[in-house]
Amino acid sequence: MSLPGSSNPLESSPDEAIEARRDEIPAADHNPANEMSRVLRTAPIHLAADPSGGAIAHWNHGPLHDVVEPMTDHVVMAYNGAIQRMERRSGRSIQSGTFRRGVVIIIPAGSSSLWDIPKPVDVVQLYLPRSTLTRIADETDTFTPTDLLERTAHPDLITSRLLLSAADVLEGNTALDTLFRQQLTDLLATRLLAAHTGKAPSYQPALGGLAPSVLRRAIERLRSDADADVSLGALAADSGLSRFHFCRAFKESTGLSPHNWLRQYRLEQAINMLRDPQKSIALVAASLGYASQTAFAAAFRKLTGETPTDWRRRHG
Repeated sequence: MSLPGSSNPLESSPDEAIEARRDEIPAADHNPANEMSRVLRTAPIHLAADPSGGAIAHWNHGPLHDVVEPMTDHVVMAYNGAIQRMERRSGRSIQSGTFRRGVVIIIPAGSSSLWDIPKPVDVVQLYLPRSTLTRIADETDTFTPTDLLERTAHPDLITSRLLLSAADVLEGNTALDTLFRQQLTDLLATRLLAAHTGKAPSYQPALGGLAPSVLRRAIERLRSDADADVSLGALAADSGLSRFHFCRAFKESTGLSPHNWLRQYRLEQAINMLRDPQKSIALVAASLGYASQTAFAAAFRKLTGETPTDWRRRHG
């Protein structure tokens, strides 16, 4: 697609098309969400940004025949639509591939491409700041470059499944969703360092769980009914560990990631509250931090296989 009053970029050479568009958008607008909205002429189905940097967006858009400008963050995409052939041009390089589930697309920060995608696209995108990738490399003592390779319809089932899970797990609960998104971003960054820098990482992961006192403080924070910060950064800071090492050690100690531990704890709270017939389902949802009764019911059903109403009726 082309902007009103502009020529079709596919009628020019890739270099000319990219150069012609380079100055059309102010540099401040070249964050991934803005650039994707401009090119795709639509808003994402869902966009969740993290205050610590980065975001995850789910897009469902039509065919694309346009230049995507250089962006400030790395963009990693997991395809989730119908199988189709596509083409991507970057400078003098022309890459073609087949979009299908299980492939990923990586646009390194600062890269510009001319895309030719003939059919509608369903895709989940991770916007990953360079600083996040550098942080993960430092936290894991990974001696590997942090420059990502460009990938076009590249087979990577692990990265694809991790990223697509973001569209399924968000539950309308701020604490749970934030914790999940932060864990997922760090996990994806670790995967990208291992599989998409052109060099295998060289590090030895530390073993062992959290010290009992540290684990107790982490669980107290997760259990807090006050407005305690249960972000991954706050939990890690309390423990004196990096986010990466805190997550690994917490799972070693409890068998669950921080997000799954909190999810299970909230389920137990929900069940205890539902046993009280004086408490409405709307009150239970609000007490547990869900944005709506509908969001709570969907999350409860995902974990138990039945709605809160059905559960209460069956255990009445």
